[in-house]
Amino acid sequence: MIMFFLVGLLVHVIFFISIFDIYFTSPLVHGMAPQVSPLPPPASRLLLVVADGLRADSLYKPDANGSTRAPYLRSVMEETGSWGVSHTRVPTESRPGHVALIAGFYEDVSAVAKGWKENPVEFDSVFNESRHTWCWGSPDILPMFAKGASGDHVYTYTYPAEREDFASTDASRLDTWVFDEVKSFLQSARVNSSLMSSLQKDQNVFFLHLLGIDTNGHAHRPMSQEYLENIRLVDSGVKELVSMVEDLFGNDGRTAYVFTSDHGMTNWGSHGAGHPSETLTPLLVWGAGVHTAQRVTEPQKYSDGYLQEWQLEGLRRVDVNQADIAPLMSSLIGVPIPLNSVGVLPLQYLNNSDQFKAESMYSNAIQILEQFKVKMAQKKETTLSFLFTPYQLLTESRQAEFINKARVLIQLEEYEEAISLCRSLIGHALEGLSYYHTYDRFFLGCSVVLGFTGWTSYVVLVILKTHASLRRPPTPTDQCLVKPCVCVSTLLIGMFLIIQRSPVTYYIYCLLPVPVWYSVLKESVSWVLSMLLTVCAYVPTSTHSSLQLKQGLPLLNQMISWTTLGSSLFVPLLSSTRLFHRLLSIFLSLTATYLLLSTGVSLHCSCQVFFIITAFFGTGNIASINSFDPASVYCFLTVFNPFIMGGLMMWKVIIPFIIVMCTFETIQVSTQLSSRSLFLIVLVISDLMALHFFFLVQDYGSWLDIGTR
Repeated sequence: MIMFFLVGLLVHVIFFISIFDIYFTSPLVHGMAPQVSPLPPPASRLLLVVADGLRADSLYKPDANGSTRAPYLRSVMEETGSWGVSHTRVPTESRPGHVALIAGFYEDVSAVAKGWKENPVEFDSVFNESRHTWCWGSPDILPMFAKGASGDHVYTYTYPAEREDFASTDASRLDTWVFDEVKSFLQSARVNSSLMSSLQKDQNVFFLHLLGIDTNGHAHRPMSQEYLENIRLVDSGVKELVSMVEDLFGNDGRTAYVFTSDHGMTNWGSHGAGHPSETLTPLLVWGAGVHTAQRVTEPQKYSDGYLQEWQLEGLRRVDVNQADIAPLMSSLIGVPIPLNSVGVLPLQYLNNSDQFKAESMYSNAIQILEQFKVKMAQKKETTLSFLFTPYQLLTESRQAEFINKARVLIQLEEYEEAISLCRSLIGHALEGLSYYHTYDRFFLGCSVVLGFTGWTSYVVLVILKTHASLRRPPTPTDQCLVKPCVCVSTLLIGMFLIIQRSPVTYYIYCLLPVPVWYSVLKESVSWVLSMLLTVCAYVPTSTHSSLQLKQGLPLLNQMISWTTLGSSLFVPLLSSTRLFHRLLSIFLSLTATYLLLSTGVSLHCSCQVFFIITAFFGTGNIASINSFDPASVYCFLTVFNPFIMGGLMMWKVIIPFIIVMCTFETIQVSTQLSSRSLFLIVLVISDLMALHFFFLVQDYGSWLDIGTR
């Protein structure tokens, strides 16, 4: 019993681990070439401010008295910049939010649990592509971007972790520390020629991570005075900081500003899920290369009601996905888009020439396509050539077609068409990335499910044996047939995985079902066939429904059908040699195939299926080929092939006769009747049927009429 529980525990642990291995894997690939627009960028430097935990409505919605709690940022929206809502993805946590903002991709969920400061997989970011990046803020966020950067050009300044105290009376002091440090840094540049020289170069980034709002939200809730007052503090801090930056660089108009948040927060002070209060964050962009506020008179396309609630109906709203902010920042300062970014450049924010927009979008498309190519090559390398199914919407020829046509359109100054084509290419490339990222998911899922259902079946058999007195010792035939099948299956699966250079975990998931189902087969082959019969009763219904919807024959149904047909010829041999068990195995095995050859038959209940089979309905009339219905083989193939279809339909006709012959043989063995006597009984029945047929024959009409009379 102890061994039983240990094996069960192992199966469940493997099942649990497989969830992370199948669904939560890093989307990152490496080896792509960086892509950047060949045209000069509009900005020399970028100031990124992330107010951690700031909800969109907390910033945009006016107070009860109609005034705003962020007057400076409101003036940016109404006069100098563009605004919108940044839509985050779950989990709405600080780490994946900042990764999406700065690196442009959505990190797999499991990375959240692997540490905030350490990177499970190194990744590229806007900071890494910049010439210099100076960061101020939390020790939980900043180090992961410095650690992943190549060289020594990302500088971080953090306060001690002890300052992040939820019991603090006022967490806004965290933001005050950041603003004070940045002011001191900018002031020191005036007397430090080396620092000033670095600051005056292009492609520089300044990053402020403000944790006070998030901490106050957790401690006091987003509707509290502490949370709302912290927003006012941030607003005044940003205003003063912008003034200092502009003054330091002589108001050269070469600074771009981005203000946003990593995630929102629920009314009860939590985040991580997908409620709109957690996924809707503010986005304000202004400065060099950015559109100023644009007034609109017609209704905007957004139907969520927020424009009226925030009293912003007259200002153009531009929503983005959170990952889109990374290519936007890259385009503004002219650095390559992060290599693993899946963001799509939001052109509505850019105030630049059509050529610049087209070139930037082209670079964005090539950057995402590079990931697709690497992902496809990796999957192709680890998959047998005859099993590899490429993503059809973006074959190599279509890739070249997209790229060449987009480049020609840009050269012909057909910028709108070029942008549209690049968007289409990006859409296909993103779908292809998802396709290859989940390429093995179905295969692994089937392996895991097969192993787990095998374990469940074994447990059920143990229960039946224990409480229903169904014990039977395995026969020599069982051992002689089942064990070789297990050895051959293990060998074939192992060779398949070795050839494909599969990871170690794949061996566990794929080989686990072998010993589990071996244990089940040792106990009862007939029971296993009953399960197969249930599956095969569903497949025709599923196939019939798919064909009615004109969606074609599902691949899974086709695989189950051919596998069942092949296995039905030898699986009965694995059953007990006892008469009833062997007959039951033959009946269930052949019935499973018969059901698959009944796509056009309406299967309302198991009783009806039984009577259909026993009465030989639906087998086709041997007297007339016209009565054969090709719909019977649609579970196996739908492309016309007369030899295969004819063979399958003949096998359907023969199945009932095989069952009858086996039944008569059973009767003969169990009753000890002589073969001669049994033959005479069958002959008498046949003669009576022939006599009945004799009086129904007619010499006119079609072959179908003649044969069915």
